[in-house]
Amino acid sequence: MAIIETIAIAFWAMLPAYVPNNAAVLAGGGQPIDGGRTWGEKRVLGDGKTWRGTAVGVAAGLALAAVLTALEPTVSDALGFAVPGFTPLAALGLAGGAMLGDILASFLKRRTGRQRGAMFPGLDQLDFVVVSLPLVGLLDFEWFREWFSLEVILVVVVLTPILHVTTNMIAYKLGLKNEPW
Repeated sequence: MAIIETIAIAFWAMLPAYVPNNAAVLAGGGQPIDGGRTWGEKRVLGDGKTWRGTAVGVAAGLALAAVLTALEPTVSDALGFAVPGFTPLAALGLAGGAMLGDILASFLKRRTGRQRGAMFPGLDQLDFVVVSLPLVGLLDFEWFREWFSLEVILVVVVLTPILHVTTNMIAYKLGLKNEPW
């Protein structure tokens, strides 16, 4: 597989996981998932993880997967190679896994004494990948095996932090985030 093809497939396949956290930021606010509960002296998750943000994030990922699936034949023809259409379970694994990864990262940040918005290099950039890919593998192994070759996974691991930092800087400059990471 050519490198450009691998990058295109990796980016396309991960879009339903890339979008949920951004959508959650835009729709944020509302009732915190942890309901204000603490574990020891620290919040379980914090005010930044809300039911509304999570629901909107998952819905945005699922909607994007549906649009990408509808566009897949045209895009595949235009590119000259196949990009994935998404099964419902693959879409759920990517979108839901992205949000779950972000929630678990928040939990880990609280346990390590980091406040909301504090930087946690590595975890901040890959939390949703580390959860969404195994979840897709569990929910729809055949789809996962077809689209996530070792090469594609390696591109995802390299491409994701670059995209994450870039989009966060843009959101920060637009006033949508309080910190640039």
